[in-house]
Amino acid sequence: MTANLVKQLLPFLNWPRVDGRSLSHDFFAGVAVSLLAIPQSLAYAQLAGVPAYYGLYAAFIPSIVAVLFGSSALLSTGPVAMTSLLTAASVSHITPPGTAEFVSYVTLLALLSGLFQIGFGLARAGVLLNLLSHPVLMGFINAAALIIALSQLSALTGIAVPQTDHFLVDIWHVLSKPEALHGMSLAFGLFAMLLLYGFRRLTPQLPGVLIMVMILTGLSYSTSFAEHGGSVVGVIPTGLPSISAPAMSWRATMALLPAAFVIALISFMEAMSSSKVIALKTRTGWDENQELIGQGLAKVVAAFCHSMPVSGSFSRSALNLASNAKTGFSSLVAAGFVLITLLYFTPLLYHLPKPALAAMIVLAVANLIDLSALRHAWQAGRDDGIAAALTFFATLVFAPNIQNGILTGIIFSLCAFIYSRMSPRVVLLGRRADGTLLDAGHDGLPVLHPKIAALRFDATLFFANVSFFEDAILKLERENPQLEYILVAASGINHIDASAIEMLRRLVRRLHECGITLAFSNTKRQVLDVIERTGLAAEVGEANIFGSEDAALNALLSRLDMDRASGAAA
Repeated sequence: MTANLVKQLLPFLNWPRVDGRSLSHDFFAGVAVSLLAIPQSLAYAQLAGVPAYYGLYAAFIPSIVAVLFGSSALLSTGPVAMTSLLTAASVSHITPPGTAEFVSYVTLLALLSGLFQIGFGLARAGVLLNLLSHPVLMGFINAAALIIALSQLSALTGIAVPQTDHFLVDIWHVLSKPEALHGMSLAFGLFAMLLLYGFRRLTPQLPGVLIMVMILTGLSYSTSFAEHGGSVVGVIPTGLPSISAPAMSWRATMALLPAAFVIALISFMEAMSSSKVIALKTRTGWDENQELIGQGLAKVVAAFCHSMPVSGSFSRSALNLASNAKTGFSSLVAAGFVLITLLYFTPLLYHLPKPALAAMIVLAVANLIDLSALRHAWQAGRDDGIAAALTFFATLVFAPNIQNGILTGIIFSLCAFIYSRMSPRVVLLGRRADGTLLDAGHDGLPVLHPKIAALRFDATLFFANVSFFEDAILKLERENPQLEYILVAASGINHIDASAIEMLRRLVRRLHECGITLAFSNTKRQVLDVIERTGLAAEVGEANIFGSEDAALNALLSRLDMDRASGAAA
């Protein structure tokens, strides 16, 4: 086994050599990340609908596996808001939250989504991420962030309502019961928000989340918040998670497969965005397929540790980077502090009020809401705008099954892509005074010559759009009865298939019968190779295939002059 293969299988061997200075940076960065990761993990476990300690489990062993086998050493992995929401939404429509079966299905979902990512990575299928366009992603993120914030209303207000299959109905149930408001819960939640916002604006260098948790936990204990009807984290088992295979169910597996695919896609998009920032800031490379494997292994390990799906965290990775971490050792340090918490400090978290966790979630996702991105998508193009808006509203309507919202956006984008390739842009060309050919309609240019027309086809020429190309040529022929030459400026054609070759062969013969010659210019080498191999070049005529538009026009005009001269002589 070669050294390169070993390093490919064990990416952590590629970390820079550790010295005293880098070890110091990594240690303090790991401490800083752990101070944020521990309270966040508790909050995101609440968002996922599982016991709070599942979040700590997810921040321990899975984070170690992710950094050891991923390609981005400074990427911090663990519970995140989007993946947690997707987890709760995906499992809640199969079994009611709060049940043992619900928790079991959450670990199964972690396994399935992890296997998807490992499979994508081994197949070198990172390119599949392109299925998720930026407008679709932004439409989904905005809607999901709004759903996450609204989903915390019940915890913030202390109004307990039964969950239904319609998220908006659940929100209405909360808002329509002001008489059930629990004043202390609302006060704790608002105070937590005020503290978090104040720390973020005034003293961002301090671990504001941890300080808020300590203050609110102390207040909860001193005011007997739980005895007055408030909801607290409660008992967190001390010690390490047991290692065992998640319970398997064929019915649940089949029901969760679509959600597992979406979680694999979305969670990796989160990890990818952080990895790209890290690579840019540190001037290092990263391998998207290796990162898929690392993130997938982390999810699989999370399933065997009785935990929830994990992902790369943008906020914790940014903190890791800002703390000047040098290697993945910082993530190992952070995991070590999570371990210490599990072993010794879980009793201190008993009185942590759940409204404080809800406040933490709301402020964390507030930064994700960016409605201007939807406007920019519309400005870029109608299809992009529709994709973003459709994904946004579909995600809200389908909630809590929000995975259906992003699937709707993906399907629309693919359909729009196929449709655009079936009816691409065909431009009738005119000639400027300097000889260049441009869009005649857009630039107000006159036609080339009563007997010569030129058009440009801006797309791959393949089976789905050959009829569109043929119709454009025939329309040009019908509307210009004096035509003797039609020039195809082929600079925009990157590929041509067998269907296109047969269409062109048929078109050349038909036009020839009408006394019209079909010519080509600026044909790319790969297209010209296909034309020559299939014998189409011989039918078109080597003299009708030109290297440039100028050469084509000069030659065709010369032919017309020669025809005119010979006609006059006759």
